Amino acid sequence: MVNQRKLVRALGFGYVVIFVVANIIGSGVYKKIAPMAGELHSSVWILMAWIVGGIITLFGALSNAEVAGLLADTGGEFVYFKKIYNRFFAFIYGWSLFAVIQTATISSLAYVFAQSLNSIITLPNILPSLNHFTIGGVFFPFEDFGVKLTAILLILVLTSLNISGLKSGAGVSKAILLLVFTGLFMIVFFGLTGGAAKTESSFDFGDLTKGTVTLSSFYTAMLAAFWAYQGWVSVGFIGGEIKDPRKNIPKGIVTGVFIVIFIYLVVNATYLTLLSIPQLESIHLAGNQIAAVEAVRSFWGLKGVMFISILILITTLGCTNASILTGARPYYAMANDGLFFKGIGKLNNANVPHNSLMWQGIWASVLVLSGTFDQLTDMIIFAVFIFYGATSLGVFILRRKMPDAIRPYKVWGYPVVPAIFILFCIGLFINTIITRPREAAIGMTLILSGIPVYLFLRWKYPLKSISEGPAGGE
Repeated sequence: MVNQRKLVRALGFGYVVIFVVANIIGSGVYKKIAPMAGELHSSVWILMAWIVGGIITLFGALSNAEVAGLLADTGGEFVYFKKIYNRFFAFIYGWSLFAVIQTATISSLAYVFAQSLNSIITLPNILPSLNHFTIGGVFFPFEDFGVKLTAILLILVLTSLNISGLKSGAGVSKAILLLVFTGLFMIVFFGLTGGAAKTESSFDFGDLTKGTVTLSSFYTAMLAAFWAYQGWVSVGFIGGEIKDPRKNIPKGIVTGVFIVIFIYLVVNATYLTLLSIPQLESIHLAGNQIAAVEAVRSFWGLKGVMFISILILITTLGCTNASILTGARPYYAMANDGLFFKGIGKLNNANVPHNSLMWQGIWASVLVLSGTFDQLTDMIIFAVFIFYGATSLGVFILRRKMPDAIRPYKVWGYPVVPAIFILFCIGLFINTIITRPREAAIGMTLILSGIPVYLFLRWKYPLKSISEGPAGGE
């Protein structure tokens, strides 16, 4: 029996902006300034890195917005890549999302949530006798099992919430984002008006000409900033549930990224007003401290530590929820196009892809048990920038393939803006291979493992239409 249910276009422009911001603001706004200080040793250069990282992010978002305005539908880049390239490349992208990009993001965020909760309420040490149990000497699934089990429970609870309906998940993201904005505003307001600001000048603009910062160190610091900007592309995954997506998605992406850039600059300027560069470098070297916690401690003491710990908890909760909600949609679109297992393409009575959400949650939970979170983070960046660059290249390809198509939005600064972003993606790809060869190799292995799966699916569903049209219902 053919599944007649279709996704419902229930989300307007406001929710698009909410999902863009909610998918970006995670732990980076609280943690990344310390490693940046360790690289740059200058308040002015740190803010420059945030600005440049934001501009590059904006260039990618502007390029993505043109493609989204032309091709928007459920599945995001999966749908775009079918039209720009072919079904095989589109499948490899979707497989990469499931194998590492989206699911590892969910597991890492959930783990940070569990760690933050553990700093407030000590979680029980479950199965301590199995702490040293190993799989191949690489994975330690029962190490810190209390924290890992909490992360898994969070994934399963949020997955169940999103299975109950789109509005339920969207409403949670909206409420959490409001709390996050309120908390960050309090840090900025009380930090700048009542904080014990350091006595020396916070921002010495002479640092820009002293030559103490190299191109390599600035690039490394900018990558730290760029990790904090990750996630904006995910809103395209729910294109089939957005009203007038070809207008609202491009506007929502650009608006959301601008909001995040502004928030990051103001919040990090506050940290730099409260903490000196030597203090930030010490926080980075300590390894187990968070810059935001120490900044708030400087004017609110132990009560401030509790406040910021709860805020980090709420922020990672919101980002995990947004990642779960948006991440399951590409697999649904793939299944309806014969490029994933058929059951993934079903909708429940609430018109959400429940099987897709369920399997995403299961695999994300497995990745939590792997315990290799730093390694996963490096692999995520390596893999996702391959496809970021492919989307921006698609701007040039579609302008040649579809010159007369109506484009609700055209990328500002074409062809320079998308070209700069493509060059940045190539640089990151090469830099990762050189500096992180193991992570690059594992990332490529996970991506290429989709090839036999693709061949199997083409054999299993040989009669499925090979139409290049977008998946999902209007």
